[in-house]
Amino acid sequence: MSATEATQPDVNGPEDTDLKRVLGPKLLLLFIVGDILGAGVYAVTGKLAGQVGGIAWLPFLVAFAVATVTAFSYLELVTKYPQAAGAALYTHKAFGIHFVTFLVAFTVVCSGITSASTSSNLLAANLLIGFGNEEPSSGTTLVTALAFMLVLALINLRGVGESVKFNVVLTLVEMTALAIVIGIGFFVIASGDGDLGRVTVFESPDDKGLFMAVTIATAIAFFSMVGFEDSVNMVEETQDPMRIFPRTMLTGLGIAVVIYMLVAISVVAVIPAGQIAEPTNAEAGILLDVVKVGAPDLPIDKLFPFLTVFAVANTALINMLMASRLVYGMAQQDVLPRALGKVLPSRRSPWTAIIFTTLLALGLITVVTLDSESSVVAALSGTTALLLLAVFTIVNIACLVLRKDPTPDGAFRAPSVLPVVGAVCCGYLLGPWARLEADMIQYKIAAGLLAIGIVLWALTWLTNRGVRAKKTGFRDIDHLEHD
Repeated sequence: MSATEATQPDVNGPEDTDLKRVLGPKLLLLFIVGDILGAGVYAVTGKLAGQVGGIAWLPFLVAFAVATVTAFSYLELVTKYPQAAGAALYTHKAFGIHFVTFLVAFTVVCSGITSASTSSNLLAANLLIGFGNEEPSSGTTLVTALAFMLVLALINLRGVGESVKFNVVLTLVEMTALAIVIGIGFFVIASGDGDLGRVTVFESPDDKGLFMAVTIATAIAFFSMVGFEDSVNMVEETQDPMRIFPRTMLTGLGIAVVIYMLVAISVVAVIPAGQIAEPTNAEAGILLDVVKVGAPDLPIDKLFPFLTVFAVANTALINMLMASRLVYGMAQQDVLPRALGKVLPSRRSPWTAIIFTTLLALGLITVVTLDSESSVVAALSGTTALLLLAVFTIVNIACLVLRKDPTPDGAFRAPSVLPVVGAVCCGYLLGPWARLEADMIQYKIAAGLLAIGIVLWALTWLTNRGVRAKKTGFRDIDHLEHD
């Protein structure tokens, strides 16, 4: 064995602690596609189409390109450091500054909370419509969304783990719902009632140039492409991960963007140009309008809201499981108050972390509903994209910094230019030029959530220094999510 091999972690881990390798190429592909699909396409398609008109497919394509470039960095890092802490681990190994590591970890927590909050509003609107309330008030939608978040908390407290096979079923439900939209769109085009020529027409309601309009729409579309980064945590449960994981992740991203582009074309073909930016219900999304307008004689519009509910519910649950688990891990390592690391004796679920993240989500949904001039779903989905773009920028930079570390034999290595391109593109999409005036609330939401984390870090620092006479920092960053 070479010296390089001896000093690098084996992706398979010690023989007696291996997780069960249940994921072959097909199961892994379905898992990744299901991780990417979900609330995103339902939440953002109408808004981005309203910014660029018929070329609504283009922002999805650009967002895919940016996400794919970043995926190359994740693939290099996860095969070099095959632990589940993800972005926080890479940041710590690259920079070694505990507070910066904490900010990245807490940003990931916040992105999970904002994503789950987006899903809860989308689910609430579709559920109410499915039960016959065609125009639910904001108050009714708010109460339903809050109730759903409480249900998620109860499921989380019960300690229900993620099942790959269950995710496969829900992925098929998600794909069925989107296949219905695509099928209706192409039926309308084939029958002569849709104008396929519109897919090359650029229209900007604010008279913006093509580049700036596509930039804004890409920042909106980016919410639909996130999720691939979570799948790197499955590397230890994948058969022959060095060989099949990179290829399968990139294939999954490709499948997702093809589906998204076909959905965008269907929306443009079915919905009249002046109505795309203003769906019947902004919280339910434009896809429900496609079903109602494109197939008025079929009862599918009665079923579609419930398909949407299934499509986003699992995403929200996974988001909240991830957020509470990270908060618990940071509390266990004394970078957040120890009170957030308590566990139910019977269920072994991190109950204080679950309550904390649920309260953050409940407060976030309420405040944004009451204060936002834009759609709640738009504000929260945009904040999720904003937070993750910041994380992706750092991950791409970390990938470059960590090139100094030796690479294990057989590990994936991204072309050197890609992390540079990824860092620049993600950093550019973070700027205010990539957002509308109404979307500036995203910065306020993100700053408010991170401020809560910083206050908790400061309280922990004071407690550690004054009471325990110890420094504040990660003791075992490699196992942040396993503490």
